[in-house]
Amino acid sequence: MVKIICDSTGDIPEEMRKQYDITIVPLNVLFGTDSYQDGVNLTGAQFYKMLVEGKVHPTTSQPAPGLFAEAYKKLAKETDEILVLTISAGISGTYESAMQAKQLVDSSLKIEIIDSRWTCAGLLLQTLTAARAAEKGMKLAEITAMVKDILPKIRVYMIFDTLEYLRKGGRIGLAKAMLGGMLKLNPVLTLREGVIHPVTQARGRARAVNMLVDLIKKTGNPGEIVVEDATTPEELEDLTKRISAAIPGAKIIRTKVGPTIGVHAGPRIMVAGAISTV
Repeated sequence: MVKIICDSTGDIPEEMRKQYDITIVPLNVLFGTDSYQDGVNLTGAQFYKMLVEGKVHPTTSQPAPGLFAEAYKKLAKETDEILVLTISAGISGTYESAMQAKQLVDSSLKIEIIDSRWTCAGLLLQTLTAARAAEKGMKLAEITAMVKDILPKIRVYMIFDTLEYLRKGGRIGLAKAMLGGMLKLNPVLTLREGVIHPVTQARGRARAVNMLVDLIKKTGNPGEIVVEDATTPEELEDLTKRISAAIPGAKIIRTKVGPTIGVHAGPRIMVAGAISTV
């Protein structure tokens, strides 16, 4: 059976990790000289408290190739086929670390590595698709082709209160044009070709949420929709209800934006994503 690896920015809920036996390789979050592994010794709640209250702005770094190699070697005891899905190579070196790690293990081990071109909900949806296919007994080549087929159909939108975290982290991409705009405008961003790209701006948080619902409605009739918050569960509850009403029958997967993305997004990010059917 093909085994699946995803990095920690996929924000995969713990129950899904266990259900599909998904291995998570964590990225690193650094507060000055203090280094933490996303989701291992730093929870989301701990991180966002440190982010808001701390005086040092955190940074992030990709996993070392050795960490991926450890995961490959461990899974090699159970399988000879491994599929790895990583955060977009356009905003992280994680894909390159996963590739380098292949040189550190037995060459007879079949390892496919996919640059998801996404993170958060987009990476989660690809990983979940792969894990379900593996559970059905599909082979590595088949699963890889399936994931690459849905990749361009993924739509993910993110609400930000401010772009300052993205600017400080150097991940702002084409959204840089939005900096210095009118006060109280909430940017709505996505990823295109693996990098941050502006969608629109809304005057106020409530209108930004309205846009998030409208954008997801334009994905057609997806079977599943991923919604995420970092520190605003009440807003996520409202968003979930509104999307459920707009697209009846769709399964809503709720999860949390983890520390690594939180470094660049801030504590009030909200995310919605789906595999478009149109």
